[in-house]
Amino acid sequence: MHVSRLLLSHFRSHRRSEIALDGRPVALWGPNGAGKTNVLEAVSLLSPGRGLRRAAAEEMARRPEALGWKIRAEVAEHEIETFWEPGGGRGLSVDGKPAAQVALAGIVRLVWLVPAQDRLWIEGADGRRRFLDRIAMSVFPGHGEAALAYEKAMRDRNRLLKDMVEDPAWYAALEGQMARAAEEIVANRRAALDRIAAAQSGADTAFPAAELTLEEAVPGLFTAEAFASTFAEGRRRDMAAGRTLAGPHRTDLLAIYAEKGMPAAQCSTGEQKALLISLVLANARALLAETGSAPLVLLDEVAAHLDQGRRAALFDEICALRGQAWLTGTGPELFAELGDRAQGLSVTEEAGISRINPEALP
Repeated sequence: MHVSRLLLSHFRSHRRSEIALDGRPVALWGPNGAGKTNVLEAVSLLSPGRGLRRAAAEEMARRPEALGWKIRAEVAEHEIETFWEPGGGRGLSVDGKPAAQVALAGIVRLVWLVPAQDRLWIEGADGRRRFLDRIAMSVFPGHGEAALAYEKAMRDRNRLLKDMVEDPAWYAALEGQMARAAEEIVANRRAALDRIAAAQSGADTAFPAAELTLEEAVPGLFTAEAFASTFAEGRRRDMAAGRTLAGPHRTDLLAIYAEKGMPAAQCSTGEQKALLISLVLANARALLAETGSAPLVLLDEVAAHLDQGRRAALFDEICALRGQAWLTGTGPELFAELGDRAQGLSVTEEAGISRINPEALP
């Protein structure tokens, strides 16, 4: 799986950028603010969701024009076009036909790591849940639909709770929807972590393994019946709180640095980063084993934080996946160990307009 052509129109700093790609890893370099991460963000929008920055559609429009934006990509024998126009929502077409975002999960599998995730293990559980659900969705494309169904039903239930509605029939209907989706969400998460564990245990890697576990608000809930019972029993408590206090939306992802037996939150900044890289690579290996095709791997500003030896090891592991990875850095020297194994692109910015130029790596 790889992007063979990518077009950005009025997207962020790119007025119009079009690049042809040959399937090798892609190294993008240029000064800070040139528009490198904007390219990775555009690629991340080829999967369901709000992309690696979690930005609203209108925030991605090029300024000052604010005319709307368009991303077109040829990938996996499909033409994907996603776009936004002022006054409307984000649109999507696949092979010229309108499609829902969830359709992307069955076409493009993506994993990514960006600097904003560097504090994943020491900040709130929300970011870790998103990280976990991206892993689950990469393995089980239907996971996103289950998560959306759960969130919608929970929002409606929370509205009843805040309005102090007493009618048990309304609650039962919504809780039934939540319970069925929750069962699927939990099963997908657990199965995805099993695959990550297997991918780590059998890997020849320079990066440390992480032991991952799930911490649930109410342990031992796996079936729709158990979830429905918990929701029903918790109505009074939830009404007092004004929100649902139990369910997969309260799950936390915990990690242990396996070799040291140390919680990730207590590790050094460098060790935490190495664990994240390890998990992204394990996710990619798991997908390669599962589907026979490596996912697209997006790594923003990763090389700058690694010494030369570990950087070379990262590049070797990426190339061993035989897939397309997208990497950014400030200069071509950061990618010297890749040589002709990668496609080089320099990104420049002048008068607020980004340009992409093919260049050979040193």
